Amino acid sequence: MTTAVPTHDSTQPQTTYEREFINMMDDVDQLIDQTENPLHRKILINYRRHGLLEVAGRYEELLAPEMTVEHPHYRIFESGEAVILDGMKAVQDFYRSLAEIDMLVMWTGKQNMAVGDFGFAGEAEFSQFVPAAMLGDNVFGNVGQASTDSPHSDRWFLVRRTLAFFWPYDETGRMIGEHVYEDSASKVVTEVDASEVITGQRAAELLNPIIDKYPLPK
Repeated sequence: MTTAVPTHDSTQPQTTYEREFINMMDDVDQLIDQTENPLHRKILINYRRHGLLEVAGRYEELLAPEMTVEHPHYRIFESGEAVILDGMKAVQDFYRSLAEIDMLVMWTGKQNMAVGDFGFAGEAEFSQFVPAAMLGDNVFGNVGQASTDSPHSDRWFLVRRTLAFFWPYDETGRMIGEHVYEDSASKVVTEVDASEVITGQRAAELLNPIIDKYPLPK
């Protein structure tokens, strides 16, 4: 008689941060289940898929014509400075730059939001692992400045801050863009061990099984 050897399920969270990460859309799931208006429900499902596809590294899918307008416009404000992305190429290049340095992984805490024909607006705490070389007042504004030549490139920090956001959508439920505003007074930075960092590959393992929980309505 042979004894079965337990197998490790890579889709299950193994750390406190991974448990936070895998549950980031719980509030949105509840709101989707409570929403009856077809357009509002489609907007919420679009947002849910957008967020999970983004941090799983599948950003090209969230920019597909059924999810995003042909000319998206992003406005991201941190510490009084702005990152403006106008048009599909600018948005694609931004995501590609984040992916190349493995900086797409971020997650939300409790999300308070309201949805309407305009899109949705809300506020949430965002968490993101940031390497020492990119640690500064502006995380998104520092994309591309990280260097493996930094003497502290092996050091990582967890940045948590509250962001308010407004995402406009068109009449068919496609995203027009992102408007994101940081509450700089809420920012808390904590050094973490490199073994605790959720990589892009690990993010995909955790999220790929749950992305299609709600198929995008036609």
